[in-house]
Amino acid sequence: MTSDLTESTLTLDRAGLTLTARRFGPPDAPLVMLWHGFPDTPHSFDGVIPLLVRAGFQVLAPWLRGYTPASASRSARYDLMAVSADVTAWHEELGSPPTHLVGHDWGAFAAMIAAKQQPQRWLSLTLLAIPPFGGGVATGMWRYLPKQMLLSSYIPVMQSGLSPRLLARRDAAFVRGLWRRWSPGWAFTDADFAPTAAVFTDPLRAWAATRYYRSLFTLAHQPSREFGQVLMSAPAPLPSLALSGLRDGCMSQDLQRVLAEHARVPYAQLPGCGHFLHAEQPEAVAARLIPHLRAAAPTR
Repeated sequence: MTSDLTESTLTLDRAGLTLTARRFGPPDAPLVMLWHGFPDTPHSFDGVIPLLVRAGFQVLAPWLRGYTPASASRSARYDLMAVSADVTAWHEELGSPPTHLVGHDWGAFAAMIAAKQQPQRWLSLTLLAIPPFGGGVATGMWRYLPKQMLLSSYIPVMQSGLSPRLLARRDAAFVRGLWRRWSPGWAFTDADFAPTAAVFTDPLRAWAATRYYRSLFTLAHQPSREFGQVLMSAPAPLPSLALSGLRDGCMSQDLQRVLAEHARVPYAQLPGCGHFLHAEQPEAVAARLIPHLRAAAPTR
């Protein structure tokens, strides 16, 4: 099978915003939707995308709302329920083909929510650097929460009104520091970081990115309550896989393992990489991901 690595750009007008996605591969092939997280862009999947296309898939890699100029607006919603609705909207825009969901960080949460809300719509779910949530309290998780609270100490900073300026200053130096702390063994280059720097040095896009954190605990906000309810509901009845890096400096590896075991989701920790495992070791991620996708393919 010949692979098509030609990139095209798709746009979707939604809720007063113009959303953007990168598309690769033959349009009649099974679709893999790749959703990025914070502080990141779809370019973190650049090493994985060719491997998926060569394996016989088409790929759609959307930008999170707020991460492109045409999707950043002071009047728009930036929360994970809105993004999960974007997941479904993109799927419908493409004609609702057989589709696998793959998400990293915020993208993993959005994919998880979309999968729980409409499991019949999707073929499989893969979570990168985020464990499956829901279905009750996992035995033993409490012992790992203090470490996770320490790792998550950046979240109150992101909820501050000063956070957009913090992200944007000195060519996104704070964001670069997060990359180094969360993936301590990754010798990423300026070229690797450039797409992310372009997002976070734009004051409006930096503001939009921080609104995701502001929405997490605003319980007076109905979408925030809904997110918590759906997140803690039973795991989606889909073939699922969770992967993380053994050196993840953002999410506790022990907590990820316990939650995956509780949800009965196959889970693997990849050595030699951290939070951005798909960018650090695309071949290792694809070696786990592609068999999972093929096993979940619809029977003909």
